[in-house]
Amino acid sequence: MEQGSQRKKRVTITDVARHAGVSTAAVSKVMRNAYGVSAAMQEKVRAAMAELDYRPHAAARGMRGRTYTIGILLDNIRNTFFADILDGVRDELRDSEYTVLIGAAGFDAEAQDKTIRSMVDRQMDGLVLIAPGIQRSEVLATAQSTPTVVIGHHDASDLHDSVVDADGSGASLVVDHLVSLGHRNIALVSSPGTRASKWARTPEIVLSNGYAEAMGRHQLAEHTRICRTSYSDEGGYKAGMSLLTAGDRPTAIMTGADVAALGVWRAAHELGLRVPQDVSLVGYNNTAIADLATVQLTSVDQAGHDMGATAARLLIERVEGRREHAVQTTMTPRLVVRGSTSVPPAV
Repeated sequence: MEQGSQRKKRVTITDVARHAGVSTAAVSKVMRNAYGVSAAMQEKVRAAMAELDYRPHAAARGMRGRTYTIGILLDNIRNTFFADILDGVRDELRDSEYTVLIGAAGFDAEAQDKTIRSMVDRQMDGLVLIAPGIQRSEVLATAQSTPTVVIGHHDASDLHDSVVDADGSGASLVVDHLVSLGHRNIALVSSPGTRASKWARTPEIVLSNGYAEAMGRHQLAEHTRICRTSYSDEGGYKAGMSLLTAGDRPTAIMTGADVAALGVWRAAHELGLRVPQDVSLVGYNNTAIADLATVQLTSVDQAGHDMGATAARLLIERVEGRREHAVQTTMTPRLVVRGSTSVPPAV
């Protein structure tokens, strides 16, 4: 009891206002980044908050209708591309009062749905869903009550904003590059996607269609081959083992994620095959690992940091009241050529 009685009293918004010599309404406006607050007022109030070590009470904010928390759903934390997206979100919200909470729910649709419902139940102000694997109808239902931005899926809606990459163009860049080197037998490793989720234009669908169209444009339709696996090192390894032990082994493999490309590389190494002398390899996302000196993976850059920053900006606009129209922003991919691609081996 004595220890509890000596606990430090929590600083309130009234304490901050008294310390700064302003009204509580002024402190509230500064905390909300409200329009019309002068720079001098901002500085005075934030100085007082820092001196008193003031931290807003999330539960009290929730009762007033705002918790200043943003929930981000992703399927796993091992895909390094997600780190680029999260960095963009963080940088966009750095000078705001919003806190980001991450839910790594796994690939299972039921687990993702449970995580989203938990975020909504905790009164988070908005959600960023990175390539959600749940039913599209569930996302639309959530977006009706909670401001939402979807990253990855190309399906547009009036209920949520979207940030996507031009995945079809990205696939075309890869095929064009490999064909220019002399490759004809080019395979794609792509995610199996979400079965019966009612998303018509997921990243893997758009990527696969772009790959097939590019192969057809180069009169290589008969060589079109897509291996479905999870975007993980283990998924890439299994796909690599399957493709590289086939009778008609591809001379080049494109993957829909850098992390899967590394798994293919591991399979090639175990089979005694060299990259790029025996098989050329291309990733997608252009994560930091692709540029490591020992890797040097050719990859498609889809501006993950910009995707995250754009998603955060659009979400705050929705949280702050924008309802008149939905926005879909498309990033332009670019191919970063490194040492993992070269001319095909001599037959």
